Amino acid sequence: MKRFFIAAASGALLAALVTTQFAAPLLAQESKSKSSVYEQLDIFGAAFERIRAQYVEEADEAELIEAAINGMLTSLDPHSSYLPPADFDDMREQTRGEFGGLGIEVTQEEGFVKVVSPIDDTPAFEAGVEAGDFITHVDGVSVLGLTLDEAVETMRGEVGSEIIITIVREGEPEPFDVSIIRDVIKLTAVRARTEGKTVVLRITTFNDQTFPNLKEGIEEQVEEAGGMDAVDGFVVDLRNNPGGLLTQAIRVSDAFLEAGEIVSTRGRNPEDGERFNATAGDLTGGKPVVVLINGGSASASEIVAGALQDHRRAVVVGTKSFGKGSVQTIMPLKGDGAMRLTTARYYTPSGRSIQALGVSPDIVVEQPRRDPTVDEEEESSAARSRSEADLRGSLDNDSMTEDERRVLEEEQKQAEEAAKLRDEDYQLSYAIDILHGMAALNGDK
Repeated sequence: MKRFFIAAASGALLAALVTTQFAAPLLAQESKSKSSVYEQLDIFGAAFERIRAQYVEEADEAELIEAAINGMLTSLDPHSSYLPPADFDDMREQTRGEFGGLGIEVTQEEGFVKVVSPIDDTPAFEAGVEAGDFITHVDGVSVLGLTLDEAVETMRGEVGSEIIITIVREGEPEPFDVSIIRDVIKLTAVRARTEGKTVVLRITTFNDQTFPNLKEGIEEQVEEAGGMDAVDGFVVDLRNNPGGLLTQAIRVSDAFLEAGEIVSTRGRNPEDGERFNATAGDLTGGKPVVVLINGGSASASEIVAGALQDHRRAVVVGTKSFGKGSVQTIMPLKGDGAMRLTTARYYTPSGRSIQALGVSPDIVVEQPRRDPTVDEEEESSAARSRSEADLRGSLDNDSMTEDERRVLEEEQKQAEEAAKLRDEDYQLSYAIDILHGMAALNGDK
């Protein structure tokens, strides 16, 4: 009994010694770290006072502080930044679906503004701006050295006013100027149409209207087709979609899934991680799905493509996506401003991070560029060939009934429309061909 007490007392003494030996350095290190932070803040305060008192011209104190906050945030990554009150209001307008500008989503790379994607049917889209373009000058003034927010500010202006941007594009030997007339950008989140027996769902952005528009579009097109049995499948076109709200990406993915994980987010602290799962109810009735992506598909678009690909719910076609696999949280600050801070990375159901890698399509299909030197009428004329039916006095086919002839003519008309679509949008045409093949294998008519 006495031995046990001595042993226990020795253990207690040892524990006390160990605690003392390790706790002291840790406390000293923490104290030193805090002291270092306070010293740096003192340096910042001293620099601020010197600028305010001795700069050659009187500086706006509020602007100085905003610039300091923005510099701190932009030093972290390309997507963290300070949002002054006006920019914060603009951002909220964009998520509601209407704002003024050119119609491009941009990031910054090597000091220049890089186009993530042009938005459908906007001034930039109509002017021919493409994903991957670098904007080097705005109205003849270089953007090199400007922050992303400053560069974006130079592109803002009154609706109806002209702006000339200088673009460097891969494959083009020289930079070239593009004239754009600023306009109010009204975003239609989802456009739905039917090509043959395929419903095409063009999703241009992920704002508050995306899922409601998607659901409505699916229901309308299926009803017009005569029911789900009359539909071969669905193409979800996410090309040049720069992303948007995470919540909408989850709801869009859920529209095609019955169960399973859609996406997970992981921040610095493990307890802050979240998982988002699908709920029962596939709006497409389990019909085949093809997802179209390209280098302009980013963020929320990659969440959808990655989720449907991992669940083998869709065949992903096109080219590799942009590779933005981080989550930004908007945090309102005093004075009506806010900061956009990267707080997590997101992961697809299989656990892969898309950050800087993008989603690789199951089938790589490049969109061929049209040769501007070839006239469209000459091209279509060259594609046509003569047949027996074109010969004067050729015999009629007597083996077909009138009904059979009408069916054949309808099939030929559909084939001609498919060929026309192939010229206009090769990637979309390829996606529809895949769905037709899947329907044929499944025995659908």
